Amino acid sequence: MRLLKWDDDGEFSLTMPLVGDNIPPYAILSHTWGPDTEEVTFTDLANRTGKDKEGYGKIRFCAKQARYDGLQFFWVDTCCIDKSNNNELSEAINSMFRWYHDAARCYVYLSHLSITAQSESEFRASRWFTRGWTLQELLAPTSVEFFTQEGQRIGDKRSLEQQIHEITGIAIPALRGVPLSQFEVDERFKWIETRQTTRDEDMAYCLLGIFDVFMPLIYGEGKENAIRRLRKEITDHQEGMSQLLAAIPFRRDPDFVNRGDILDQIDQRCSEPAGRVALVGLGGVGKSQLAIEFAHRVAAEKTERRIF
Repeated sequence: MRLLKWDDDGEFSLTMPLVGDNIPPYAILSHTWGPDTEEVTFTDLANRTGKDKEGYGKIRFCAKQARYDGLQFFWVDTCCIDKSNNNELSEAINSMFRWYHDAARCYVYLSHLSITAQSESEFRASRWFTRGWTLQELLAPTSVEFFTQEGQRIGDKRSLEQQIHEITGIAIPALRGVPLSQFEVDERFKWIETRQTTRDEDMAYCLLGIFDVFMPLIYGEGKENAIRRLRKEITDHQEGMSQLLAAIPFRRDPDFVNRGDILDQIDQRCSEPAGRVALVGLGGVGKSQLAIEFAHRVAAEKTERRIF
């Protein structure tokens, strides 16, 4: 990915492509697009043009807010991707969920909401909640903050979670960061039902990260074909995970001394959404065998459950 930074001369510049550990902490912008002619592009930044475009204000907002939060770098989709390069565009779309997830801060810029008109009804009616791509931009990051067009902070994902839940129908645990794999496939598809994308195929492509799958982009294939391919990738991914998790790579101890009380406690805790249990104690008291026994019991009795 490329990141933006604010240079000493007041101009914005792009970094070279960054990968892995070379990516510094960054903020990321979530917004709704205006007319294509008014959005600042990759070429505009390379040529240091585009300042007269309406979309330039969003970039300045993101830069200022990132600086306020102590972040030197930030990312904006309109200009950090060279969309004339099909390979780069495909890689970016397949990586988008991770980029939002890994951001230190995500700023939601509500261009249709002003300070003077700010109200709960205006917030609920925001166009941002109707777009396909903003679904992953809501769910992937840990920190999501909402701002008016003037840059005034409204609140964050946690403080506004009840309103967001009522607007989107997304379960509050999903908004709080419970792994999306904990939610049924059909439920996740429902989250997109009332949303729209400019290009038909993007109704499938914007869900890649929601289902943790990857696939090539074929613009022109149409929405139905794109959704069909997506569902096949989801099925293949689930079958692959099932085969991987079906085998427990540790032998069950035939001499295991039953600790039903502890096993019941572990089962109760692990039955909760994203439940986890830490077994602590001196070495040699049987923590590993207890965990192995529990894993084998779950594999045999509760095939819908997954143990890591």
